[in-house]
Amino acid sequence: MKRQSSRWIVPFVLATLGFVHHAHAQGIVIPGAGPVNRSMAGAGVAAPLDAAGAIHWNPASITGLESSEFLLGAELLCLTTHVESSFGPVAGETRSDSGVSILPTVAVVFQPQDSPWTFGLGMFSIGGFGINLPGSPAAPPTNPILSPTFTGPVYSKLAVLQLAPTAALKITDRLSIGLAPTVAIADVALDPNAFASTEIAGYPEGTHVRSIWGLGFQAGIYYETENCWHLGASYKSPQWFEEATSYATYANGAPRTDGLKVDYPAIISLGAAYYGLPRTIWAIDFRYVDYDNAQLFGQAAGYGPDGAWTGLGWQSVFAIATGVQYQLTDAWSLRIGYSYNENPIPDANTFFNIAAPAIYEHIISVGASWRITCRTSLVLAYLHAFENSISGPWVAGPPDAPAPGVPLPGTAVTTRQSIDCLVAGLQVKF
Repeated sequence: MKRQSSRWIVPFVLATLGFVHHAHAQGIVIPGAGPVNRSMAGAGVAAPLDAAGAIHWNPASITGLESSEFLLGAELLCLTTHVESSFGPVAGETRSDSGVSILPTVAVVFQPQDSPWTFGLGMFSIGGFGINLPGSPAAPPTNPILSPTFTGPVYSKLAVLQLAPTAALKITDRLSIGLAPTVAIADVALDPNAFASTEIAGYPEGTHVRSIWGLGFQAGIYYETENCWHLGASYKSPQWFEEATSYATYANGAPRTDGLKVDYPAIISLGAAYYGLPRTIWAIDFRYVDYDNAQLFGQAAGYGPDGAWTGLGWQSVFAIATGVQYQLTDAWSLRIGYSYNENPIPDANTFFNIAAPAIYEHIISVGASWRITCRTSLVLAYLHAFENSISGPWVAGPPDAPAPGVPLPGTAVTTRQSIDCLVAGLQVKF
């Protein structure tokens, strides 16, 4: 039976690769993978409830799954972002035309009979950001920072997709370790590209960029105690990407080439789960996201000698996620979760992060699984990130100011953001 069930999974995963490449997300670190893990608010380091969450947060925990499993999921993500600015008495607000994005999840775990090894393969949208702000008229400006005198229209996209082939070894009946090399592909686009050297005519476009590749790894440990507690820890290395090369033109029409280096941050996770209550599993995770040492994100926000921005000025943050699953009947299980993520962007750096909104903090999630057959379940989840905002002054830059890097008096820019997600998936055990 296992052989027949797995026969269709491999070609299905390979076929899925074709559309996964085009998905993108909002927010640099997506706090979960798949409908089950997302409905638990991302808590899963010590609670392997499905293949996607186990592979994504702790490769060692795939040994704790009930059986071999295949999961296919898709997330519809709607980001609501508003940018408001003022320049003296002139003020206005614009909503980003971000639309609805689709984030796919594909994961499979295979547990060979009578073997201490368990193997898995996961493909996830693990992070990104994006914004699409229309320009403002020059006179009178409806939003001064988006007028032609300043930035004009603003467009950005960073979409990171990761492939994680995973192997886990049960050292004892209770202790497991796991390792997964990770391969990622990212799409990067900026307009205007403020990380390129400026000129009298302003910054160039940064939209003519091919997809870039990155490498990394993740490792974990998973332990089931004798008193119903499960413990786990994992480390995700930075995803080290090759330089993104963009092609544009100078004001005189001559071609130019610009480079941009960006890395996905390292993540350290600790988790615990309690299985001692009837029909109930409670999980809690603690995370540290190391933006300080990630290229582009951790570099100080400001201007270089050639007018190019030096970085985004993000800070490393802590996050906590907790979720509860309750088995209502043999066919239905319900889940609820909450997560808190520190905002990595200081208010003083709001100006440098108009195109990189990632300021959500509080997220609630709910979800349910319906067992259609003894092996197949339909899973649904909904998440809401409550609105958060940051605000700071405009920062002068060359050639517009004799003292670049100095906040401009009488100016302000504010970014507000909320997120809604609907996630669906099919979980098949074999």
